[in-house]
Amino acid sequence: MSSPDGTAPPDRPDGTAADQAAAETPEHAEHEAAETMTETGVETGPGTATTDAGAKEPKLDLGPVGHLGDRLFAGLARGSGGLVVAIVAFVGIFLLALAIPALADNNSSFLFSRIWEPGGDDPRFGIAAMFYTTVISSIIAMLIAVPIAIGVALFVTYYSPKRLAQPVAYAVDLLAAVPSIIYGLWGILFLAPILRPVIDGLASALGWLPLFEKPPGDNVGVVFTASVVLAIMILPVVTAISREIFQQTPIAHREGALALGATKWEMIRMAVLPYGRSGVVSASMLGLGRALGETVAVLIILSVPNGNDPWNSSIFAGGETFASKIANNAAEFDSPEKTGAYIAAGLVLFVVTFLVNSAARIIVARSGPGGKRPRRNRRAGSSAATEGATS
Repeated sequence: MSSPDGTAPPDRPDGTAADQAAAETPEHAEHEAAETMTETGVETGPGTATTDAGAKEPKLDLGPVGHLGDRLFAGLARGSGGLVVAIVAFVGIFLLALAIPALADNNSSFLFSRIWEPGGDDPRFGIAAMFYTTVISSIIAMLIAVPIAIGVALFVTYYSPKRLAQPVAYAVDLLAAVPSIIYGLWGILFLAPILRPVIDGLASALGWLPLFEKPPGDNVGVVFTASVVLAIMILPVVTAISREIFQQTPIAHREGALALGATKWEMIRMAVLPYGRSGVVSASMLGLGRALGETVAVLIILSVPNGNDPWNSSIFAGGETFASKIANNAAEFDSPEKTGAYIAAGLVLFVVTFLVNSAARIIVARSGPGGKRPRRNRRAGSSAATEGATS
């Protein structure tokens, strides 16, 4: 390359020619790199590649990937969830539609009255007595069943020998297979006479409370007996779920507590019970749902009080729950007014059960991992702040 005046360009101080320096510009280097890539068979353009022989290879195409199975499974899952929600909604709409006409003709307070006379020209009916008996019997059943269920679950999981754990677990699980009518007959014929001394002792010790006041007579079909039978009926449900939750406690938590010198009870209190809190709450709510809706056993055990007798709030008296009242008077469904009154009672039971399950979901969400913030150690924070100020 020559200069504009026709003379050769001067050489650099290091002895290289100026035309060599010009050849080393970025555009020239990029051109040489492209020629080198072409010679070695590297890809030179989108979709094509050259080999040593100069042949071009097509770009790899995997073709469409089938997602039919995923779509079918997703559709079935969504359909199943939607079907359950639709069934619950339809049941609620059915109960509400048939209960509204009867409630409109009711001449008494439906929520606070204890009178139940749904027929005739002057229908009057209220659910106060049924609501009280249903709630108090279920609460007593839960107070009896839940501690025993937790104790049995811990015994089977951490204390019992392996040869004894399986038979005990099977025996408890078999309680769920006993029909309700068997529980009712066993409760009224066998368990009620056994509980008489217990009832007498509680009445003599706590009879000054209206809840434990013993009414006159020797009535065996009382709320307390029904509550004990309900506790036995819900025991396998709470025990089975609690046992499975306790077994899933991470082994690192248990062994870490034992390695730090904790006893077995301290390990259970610090590692097992906090981990299984949400599962125990879920199991308890499932048992409570069965206790609220139990029909045949409660119907056989509870004695129906006379309509002319004053209402008694003692658990050592008879009574009727929602389920037993509806089942015991099914023959009275001979007119829309009477039918609507009993369906209105069933609607209240439906709403109570729905609220119980909703409350259980909230409790489980708050007691699960990440649902509760750890407590702040005020002493540690104040001491750290003091040390920082001192330093």
